[in-house]
Amino acid sequence: MKQGTILKKKALSNNSFEFLVYAPDIALSAKAGQFVLLIVDEFGERIPLTIADSDPKNKTITLVMIVVGTSTYKLSKLKESDTLYALVGPLGNPSKLIPSKSVVFIGGGLGIAPIYPIAKFYRENLKETKITTILGAKNESLLFWQDKLSTVSDRLLIATDDGSCGVKGFVTTVLKDLLEKEAIDLVYAIGPLPMMKACSNTTLPFKVSTIVSLNSLMVDGTGMCGGCRVIIDGKVKFTCVDGPEFDGHLVDWNRAFLRGRIFNQEERCSYDIIVDKALNKNN
Repeated sequence: MKQGTILKKKALSNNSFEFLVYAPDIALSAKAGQFVLLIVDEFGERIPLTIADSDPKNKTITLVMIVVGTSTYKLSKLKESDTLYALVGPLGNPSKLIPSKSVVFIGGGLGIAPIYPIAKFYRENLKETKITTILGAKNESLLFWQDKLSTVSDRLLIATDDGSCGVKGFVTTVLKDLLEKEAIDLVYAIGPLPMMKACSNTTLPFKVSTIVSLNSLMVDGTGMCGGCRVIIDGKVKFTCVDGPEFDGHLVDWNRAFLRGRIFNQEERCSYDIIVDKALNKNN
């Protein structure tokens, strides 16, 4: 069996999917917080995806993605037994174990998947640490992995924009309530840039260390191209080799937003073309 073969595919919502991928070498060495770069086909671009779980015994890794453009659209159309054109990893620095009495893990949207291996890492190595996990989504249908995160958390809290599950509001609503009521030593926040910025701004007045994971645009994933540059504490860093985790209080969020939107127009054009082709083919 070739590395990159899709063994299982599961729809998490109408545009997000979970893939179980055969990747023996990556599964053997992957650590919490690391990611892979994959290419769907010979015409595809490189996509960075966090390793959401790994199983060295069964030689597999789990990847979770959401359709946001051409390459992720192509990925979403792959079927079980299909093989990725290329798969490289693990890349990036592993999460660091920071001794803490109480840690809050926050997963927003697709960030629910990458928060799991880090929470699991802390659960396995800091058994006395109180772990609280907050999951956030627009509505209940977009939530997933509540059962997996419950197994590594002392308590699981949920916030949805429309109130269809848990607290009505954002993850920051729940986070602020916790910060006001009890001592929190560390916060991990993974999700959309606005969510991570909001979480960092929420913890700043309480002087609680906050770690975010930046999934910037990448090309080579080895620090050579500079495409994934971010500004941390006024200094240029590269997400692929210096990250993906950074101190949320030191991130230049305005620059991060600008870089995240830099190819929006080109991406939209490419996406529209490939979707039109797919529709015409089906018709």
